[in-house]
Amino acid sequence: MKEYRLTDWLPTTKKEVELRGWDELDVILFSGDAYVDHPSFGAAVIGRILEAEGLRVAIIPQPNWRDDLRDFKKLGRPRLFFGISPGCMDSMVNKYTANKRLRSDDAYTPDARPDMRPDYPSIVYTQILKKLYPDVPVVLGGIEASMRRVTHYDYWQDKLMKSILVESVADLLIYGMGEKPVVELIRRFNDKRLSLNTIPQIAYLCKTTDFISEEGDIRLFSHAECLKDKKKQAANFRHIEEESNKYTASRITQEVDGMTVVVNPPYPPLTEAELDHSYDLPYTRLPHPKYKGKRIPAYDMIKFSVNIHRGCFGGCAFCTISAHQGKFIVSRSKESILKEVKALMELPDFKGYLSDLGGPSANMYRMKGKNPDICAQCKKPSCISPVICKNLNADHTPLLDIYKEVDSIPEIKRSFIGSGIRYDLLLHRYADDNLNKAAHTYMEELIAHHVSGRLKVAPEHTEDNVLKMMRKPSFELFGQFKKIFDRVNKQHGLNQQLIPYFISSHPGCTEADMANLAIQTKKLHFQLEQVQDFTPTPMTLATEMYYTGYHPYTLEKVYTARTKEQKLAQRQFFFWYKPEFRRQITQALQRIGKKDLIGKLFGR
Repeated sequence: MKEYRLTDWLPTTKKEVELRGWDELDVILFSGDAYVDHPSFGAAVIGRILEAEGLRVAIIPQPNWRDDLRDFKKLGRPRLFFGISPGCMDSMVNKYTANKRLRSDDAYTPDARPDMRPDYPSIVYTQILKKLYPDVPVVLGGIEASMRRVTHYDYWQDKLMKSILVESVADLLIYGMGEKPVVELIRRFNDKRLSLNTIPQIAYLCKTTDFISEEGDIRLFSHAECLKDKKKQAANFRHIEEESNKYTASRITQEVDGMTVVVNPPYPPLTEAELDHSYDLPYTRLPHPKYKGKRIPAYDMIKFSVNIHRGCFGGCAFCTISAHQGKFIVSRSKESILKEVKALMELPDFKGYLSDLGGPSANMYRMKGKNPDICAQCKKPSCISPVICKNLNADHTPLLDIYKEVDSIPEIKRSFIGSGIRYDLLLHRYADDNLNKAAHTYMEELIAHHVSGRLKVAPEHTEDNVLKMMRKPSFELFGQFKKIFDRVNKQHGLNQQLIPYFISSHPGCTEADMANLAIQTKKLHFQLEQVQDFTPTPMTLATEMYYTGYHPYTLEKVYTARTKEQKLAQRQFFFWYKPEFRRQITQALQRIGKKDLIGKLFGR
């Protein structure tokens, strides 16, 4: 077991800065999460990336914004800038339920305390720093800022909000995964002759009178126009999503309050070597020693897991992964993955089990277009919906190779797959029979050897009209996958569970759709437990449909359950098997003219 010193973490206090012999800091990062020095935590990644560039970096996790602001003053002013990392999760999803009730715990905080971060930390922290140090630049990053870079709908305030650059008064915003833009930012801060405004993957504000448009710019409808006409907000979203999913994108601009928000196109996806570099940095993979004796639930979840790739080409309507990480898969090398597995084996309480060898979707490792020129022209948000792209090389062989290599390490007793599986990639009939064989082998290997009792999959719904809105495959595929799952379990004498995830109140979903969901899942002998009410989060297709009432790609009207009563009326169908719901479900079926379903649901 490796012995660590306090200086193995990035400093968090004046004493820790002095221990390193530093008299000045180059960058100070403020984080809404506890400081866990692990590649799954954004502030740690950016801190380590900057450190690798030779900078002196400190992190102030979860500063107190309610007192005399001593946390914001304790390390003074940095030479270059303050960076804001609001947290691994959107702060509002983290703090509030779909019913807008305050949550009683926060997984990213020591002992899960729920009161250690404000609403919208990006805005609160920046405004404080700008009052204390008006001349020091503040740079926003992370999921909260990334998804709020232009006019967006905010579910918690139930209104259309301006770009977070306006509300926070920050100087710059880095969207998406920040390694490349932050390194370029440092280079330009250090060379005063270079403009910051031409860095890819950043957004900034300038006076509209000073703004010079360029050929190829996409000008969105202004904030004021969107407030007056929801259809214009819906039309904006199509541009935003398409440009987020292109290999070579256009610059996007939007006017707000006499200013123009300029969103530069993103960098191309990282190379394998660049992604390896990010993961191979000298993380301790442990929470900072200041939390000794305290539990950080989010860390416990990922402590013995390894993320093997980045990006997702599923394009699900309610998900922000591709909007933040991109749809092009970037995979780590086998060497980098094995290096991290060996580092985990050094951790104090490692017992030989890996909880996950996965990614945003567990089985997309190394998948990409056969002909890159076709991908370079594509702007579709999904490579697998409504159909699997013929240009996609969905070969599961490299992933099977990773599993085999990891499992051959003597100290590894079992490696599990905790990330969600895309079973549509496994059940599709490919023209190349080698892909079909690899998919079949993968299913057998996964179910027989890599399930820790329960396998998570996300059909999300049973009805085709709702699944089409969600950009999810037909529920028939789930039925096919369940048969294979049950067969492999029986063959190997296993008693494992398949755990499906479902969503109610998604745009396009009605009470009748939920009644049919209850009947379909009853037929498969499921009593659902992993369910959720749709929560609109900024910059997803589903959220735009929820707020505007229009589908951004067709501008046709879409029904959505919006009131508390409408949402509860849908949600109750998940729990048809509980006696306390029977009476109200029966009344609901009578009310919507579906009496014929009462017998199907409550009969034997």
